Amino acid sequence: MATPVRLAARAAFPATIPILAGFTFLGAAYGIYMTSLGFHPIFPILMSFFIFAGSIEFITANLLLMAFAPFQAFLLAIMVNARHLFYGLSMLDKYHSVGKKKFYLIFGMCDESFSINYTAKPDPSIDKGWFMFFVTLYNHMYWVGGSTLGALLGQYITFNTEGLLFVMTALFVVIFLENWLQEKRHTSALIGLVVSVVSLMVFGANQFVIPTMIGILVILIAFRKPLERREVKPL
Repeated sequence: MATPVRLAARAAFPATIPILAGFTFLGAAYGIYMTSLGFHPIFPILMSFFIFAGSIEFITANLLLMAFAPFQAFLLAIMVNARHLFYGLSMLDKYHSVGKKKFYLIFGMCDESFSINYTAKPDPSIDKGWFMFFVTLYNHMYWVGGSTLGALLGQYITFNTEGLLFVMTALFVVIFLENWLQEKRHTSALIGLVVSVVSLMVFGANQFVIPTMIGILVILIAFRKPLERREVKPL
């Protein structure tokens, strides 16, 4: 008989298959990019394992070639990954009763793991804590694996990596559409779309992410109970 851990591991894998494709491709591009800058392959491998934050890893590659400025690097990392503050607030309830797994879940909470763990509704027989753990672990493995592949191949091949970050945009569109099709009501998704469009128009393409996160968080908190009643109300 399968243990709860094995059941959760099996249930989590299909949910991460789209991430496998995106992370393998983009991780490989990152590994190749690092080696093209003259770094030994061990650098992207270790950085992808310990940092595990795609955007800041690409930025760190350039920071390592510049003058030593730890305070500026710290501020840059905070600004680039400020959205994770809102991810953490959104996951407080879900991480409340997962035990020691919480520490790894917090460390490994990238955009894609957050999207899956926040919206996924595994079978009631599946332990949700272990499900979220394996989603996070699989995505972490995909990124490290892709980076390792790119780091090793980068010693022999080179290509222009410009535009590869669009892979992640396409990935999020797929995740959004999948969740849309699974939902009976689309109130939360529509709130997110409207707030995103308004923030884009007001703050511009380079500054709209944080205002969007704040707006969505405020609206969902303010209307949490009505939204929950609407979700459970039969159509």
